[in-house]
Amino acid sequence: MVTQTLGHLKLQALKNDPLIAQLSQAQPVFWQSDKLAPFAEAIEDVGLTLADVEQAEARLQRFAPYLAQVFPETAATDGIIESQFYRTEKLQQAMGLTKGELYIKADNELPISGSIKARGGIYEVLQYAEKLALEHGLIQKDEDYSQFHSDKFRTFFSRYKVAVGSTGNLGLSIGIMSAKLGFKAQVHMSADAKQWKKDKLRASGVEVFEYEGDYGEAVEKGRKLSEADPYGYFVDDENSKHLFVGYAVAGLRLKQQFEQAGIRISAERPLYVYLPCGVGGGPGGVAFGLKLAFGDNVHCVFAEPVQSPCMLLGIYSGLQDEISVQDIGLSNHTIADGLAVGRASGFVGKAMQRSLMAFYTVEDEQLYQLLRQVHELEGLKLEPSACAGIAGVPYFAEVENALHLGWATGGNMMPDEVFAELLAQ
Repeated sequence: MVTQTLGHLKLQALKNDPLIAQLSQAQPVFWQSDKLAPFAEAIEDVGLTLADVEQAEARLQRFAPYLAQVFPETAATDGIIESQFYRTEKLQQAMGLTKGELYIKADNELPISGSIKARGGIYEVLQYAEKLALEHGLIQKDEDYSQFHSDKFRTFFSRYKVAVGSTGNLGLSIGIMSAKLGFKAQVHMSADAKQWKKDKLRASGVEVFEYEGDYGEAVEKGRKLSEADPYGYFVDDENSKHLFVGYAVAGLRLKQQFEQAGIRISAERPLYVYLPCGVGGGPGGVAFGLKLAFGDNVHCVFAEPVQSPCMLLGIYSGLQDEISVQDIGLSNHTIADGLAVGRASGFVGKAMQRSLMAFYTVEDEQLYQLLRQVHELEGLKLEPSACAGIAGVPYFAEVENALHLGWATGGNMMPDEVFAELLAQ
């Protein structure tokens, strides 16, 4: 905590800062970053390149025949886990956006686990499975990876354990994929995690640990248990470069989707992307991929709940993961369970702080309103977390000829009765 590492006087000085004072009162804020730099310079902070993301895409292509077999919902895309983007004219009209166009990237419809985490989380498990299989001579890279769907591979993987700490969606992707391959899968879930997500994991053969604390406690306990097991592998959402490049693949694929649709992004046709942010791995990785794809013609904006603005706080203060939202008096309690994180990823904050244009925070009440509005106008089923990305559009509504893209991070796998309760709020 900042009170331990930097002392009471430093914390008090931070609280006297006008923006942090506003954050500490759980008021909606908007901050256009003064750290933004040309991407040709900012990429030096990341420690990764286009080649790393292309290697991740190649690995996903190798596993595509396997995924198409074991998850029939991916057969139509030949085992590729990707979502569509939709033009949302009714929502645009309701929001009064007249100088640009509004789209939604529907990661809420991603197969297998129904959220943005399906891309990065599943990728991390696959790279670990490939690593083990190659090391033990079970397969070669030029062979058919549908072999992973066999008793030989499942029996081999059953010796190993894959674990993760999660508020919900990352746990779904890691747990479901790990169990399908044959790993012993464990998900350590914070108090914010929804019951239906725990139920779905258990139904998929995953061992679920529940904690009364927040995301940080779930991660800490899960990591300790994994480190004590010589056959344990812990997926570290805060620091994993495997997760990061798995998410980044989305940026390159979006460019391909735009090209197929005849959409060209340029300085005269800028792209504004609004990304809901929890610990930061998912939106950070996607933002990196977008920057690789579109350079300085894409502007990435992070959205967080008023009670959980951990990435904004870390980057604005310069303290990254040395400060938590609890240090400035916030509760970290929000209906947006996927964003209920008190301390941001230091890796992502340092890697992406010069690549992100702006940050804003959203109240739970606005998330409920947007959830109803998007459903009624566009027929989309989003989680509250996913709606955070739509709330940022008005901040840049005056930009001429812009394409605004709200990244809908999850929702489709939500049980109908749970969604009905949210609509009724």
